Amino acid sequence: MSSYLDRIGAGLVLNNPEVFGFDFIPDILVGREELQKELASIFGSISHPEGTARAVITGPVGSGKTALAKRFCKDVIRHLADKRNIRHVHVNCRNAATPSRVMQKIVQDLDPGHPDRGLGVGELLTSLRRMLSNSNSHLIVILDEVDHLLRRSGDDIIYKLMRIDEDRDGTGTLSTILVSQEQILDLLENAVLSRVGRSNHIRIPPYDENGLFQIISQRRDLGLVTGTCPDEILELVAQAAAPSGDARQSIELLEGAAKRAESSGRSIIEPKDVQRTVITMPNNVDSMNIDDIPVHAMLILLGLCRRLKKQESVTSGIAEKLYHVVCEEFDESPKGHTTLWKHLKRLAQEDIIVTRTAKAEVGRGRTQHISMPHMLPSDVARRLETLIPTKIRR
Repeated sequence: MSSYLDRIGAGLVLNNPEVFGFDFIPDILVGREELQKELASIFGSISHPEGTARAVITGPVGSGKTALAKRFCKDVIRHLADKRNIRHVHVNCRNAATPSRVMQKIVQDLDPGHPDRGLGVGELLTSLRRMLSNSNSHLIVILDEVDHLLRRSGDDIIYKLMRIDEDRDGTGTLSTILVSQEQILDLLENAVLSRVGRSNHIRIPPYDENGLFQIISQRRDLGLVTGTCPDEILELVAQAAAPSGDARQSIELLEGAAKRAESSGRSIIEPKDVQRTVITMPNNVDSMNIDDIPVHAMLILLGLCRRLKKQESVTSGIAEKLYHVVCEEFDESPKGHTTLWKHLKRLAQEDIIVTRTAKAEVGRGRTQHISMPHMLPSDVARRLETLIPTKIRR
């Protein structure tokens, strides 16, 4: 009776699902090595007993802001283990958008038995100072999505955290890393901004297609059964996520495709697994209007769709042959090579197809490889087969 559950945990494709979890931080952040060096430079003084540091990290969704901050804290704790007792706390200010919630999260992470109610911000700050003094610790506080805190409650608690050692003779006990999608420096009052320092602002760009490929290649090697996901699938996933530059989206796409393959009883991820996952994602282009493209662009696209149902990509030379076959099917005279290229360029500009140039398999030239990561080719083909006869009759 429960045989439909047999595929759960079968491990046909997914080997370590935790690798795809939101909180998983890999040992190596691919493509962010220079930014890691920049952050380490800002924190250069914390190897000294009185050293503290402040940094601001901003960048778009999925650019690796939180991963950069968390990975740095883990690495610096290990790196300075013989010099200083360093700890870190991560506070998501979307969930803790008031000074009291921020302070409660910090003190309870350091001491889970600490009372979580009935204490004001001042009392919690006093408790924090005592904890750090008694344990001879240096604390790095990551205030993630800090714009939520700033817009709701201002920056007073940040100011107080930065001044925690000001009236004592002792070592620097607290550093801060502010993380946000927004450029938050303009939200800080001058007193806080002068302590943070504009030069300590790290701006993270979105990932490009190559960066996304490296990230999901790493996750594949860590989380999937060897041999279940060829590089061609990774290229399809990277192409699908490239418009957003969002690493999180590319990881979710790979995980979703792996689950679809596994639920179908297969041990190899296929292009349709990626495409079916893409069309379930928010803001996908499955709903893109193809009704208004020229009829010969439709004929080219139909030929591509029929081939892309079976394989990851098609060369431009094959695309032209497929176009001629479809023209014959609909009794249309094919347009010339230049017109074909014009239509392919338009389809690419509208994100219906993705093109990349690579070295030709034969000779010294280069050829274009065409794929369709954003849509399910079989669905588009069915739609075109209905649209094209109507277009031609006009």
